[in-house]
Amino acid sequence: MATVFTKIIKGEIPCYKIAETEDFFAFLDINPNAKGHTLCVPKKEVNKLLDLDEETYTGLMQFARKIGFAIEKTIPCNRVGMTIIGLEVPHVHVHLIPLNTMEDMSFSKKVKLTSEEFQKIASAIRENID
Repeated sequence: MATVFTKIIKGEIPCYKIAETEDFFAFLDINPNAKGHTLCVPKKEVNKLLDLDEETYTGLMQFARKIGFAIEKTIPCNRVGMTIIGLEVPHVHVHLIPLNTMEDMSFSKKVKLTSEEFQKIASAIRENID
């Protein structure tokens, strides 16, 4: 059965898309820790990070780095944090979270945004991808 991320990648579930390549997909987290919280996923459905083949693993990190630079250019923050937990969806995903405090990495602290805010943020990040 396809994961929720595979359904997002295939367009079966709507998202606030940031970027897409042949192998990877980035979109805003709809339950963000901070404004601009983005998920980067491989299109290949793999449950655990360390189960990715080396090429996909390296490619995902390069893709996430590129998206992270765009987030830094777009969202005022001290830095962009990265975490890979993967317990909530059995599909490898990298969280890129704009940080101003350590609490911004706490998954118990969430930010509420309107659809218009999500759209504006996604568009702004897309414009800053090099």
